[in-house]
Amino acid sequence: MSTSARYWREIPQRYRYEASKCKGCGAVWFPPRLICAECGKREFEDVTLSNTGKVQTFTVIRVAPNEFCDESPYAIGVVELDDGVMIQCQIVDCLPEEIKTGMPVKIEFRKVKQEGQAGIINYGYKAVPAA
Repeated sequence: MSTSARYWREIPQRYRYEASKCKGCGAVWFPPRLICAECGKREFEDVTLSNTGKVQTFTVIRVAPNEFCDESPYAIGVVELDDGVMIQCQIVDCLPEEIKTGMPVKIEFRKVKQEGQAGIINYGYKAVPAA
């Protein structure tokens, strides 16, 4: 396994619904922080995030960077999970015209891109319309 792939896999919040919760005030941070921005404490516990939420805002990318030009147009949005954490991710499995603010979505872990023909596959969060 390459060093960069190993490094990527050793960061749990990149491939699991994991955040940190401050033991002092209960604030939840994603990605995790070393110091709580609410109370200044440094003690945290791992928590599992909800995988459902609502679209808060979004934009449609019509002129994409070279590595994503075959996917355009595509939507990127900010999703507020049911437990209050906000994440930025691509919104998929629907047409850009169907996306609305407040739309319920489910977060899934999917392939984002592949570096080169035989390169490393990068995974990340994507939002899909809730059934």
